[in-house]
Amino acid sequence: MKFYEQLIANTAADRQYLMSAPVIADCLEGRVTQKSYLAFLEQAYHHVKHTTPLLMLLGGGLPERLASLRRAVAHYIEEEIGHEEWILNDIDAAGGSAAAVRTSQPGLPAELMVAYAYDLVNRGNPAGFFGMVFVLEGTSVALALMAADRIQQALGLPDSAFSYLRSHGTLDLEHTAYLGTLLDQMTADDQAEVLRCARIFFRLYGDIFHSLPAWEAASCN
Repeated sequence: MKFYEQLIANTAADRQYLMSAPVIADCLEGRVTQKSYLAFLEQAYHHVKHTTPLLMLLGGGLPERLASLRRAVAHYIEEEIGHEEWILNDIDAAGGSAAAVRTSQPGLPAELMVAYAYDLVNRGNPAGFFGMVFVLEGTSVALALMAADRIQQALGLPDSAFSYLRSHGTLDLEHTAYLGTLLDQMTADDQAEVLRCARIFFRLYGDIFHSLPAWEAASCN
């Protein structure tokens, strides 16, 4: 079994915590409010804007045993740079205020996930960062395109309000195969760190989704 397949199998319970967030069930069942979608986009902005800085920091700090990953990190930077601006455009198109979100503070779950990612790159084993990549891209592939369709059907928003979800759903489908190849090149110790961090990031990313307003709360306010 390839390590990527082992990673999927060994994080099943952790993934379930994320997928159990009420807002995800609401979305898949077509119970969506504008408030919930804008709240999702706001928290996405607050962590996505750190993707490129984190990747740049990661690339400069890879130890010699992981030097072969530098080209891959450069590739990720090229692919990911500027995506936070897509989110801001979506917010305006969905009836929110991109200007307000740009100057807002992240919710605590998003802030903690970003802080942990920086700490991991600066202080821990940088191989573990790919556990975060696995979580974010895998979740995107599983949910993004379907969620975009459900939200658009429920709210009647224009296509221009879904550039982040739809582009990431497609892009991350390509990335997952690429990630699997990278992970197979790692040592057993580094793979163990990827698994450990993936479990943590499922919890941290799951906390973001669990913090979003679900249908009952959002529709009553």
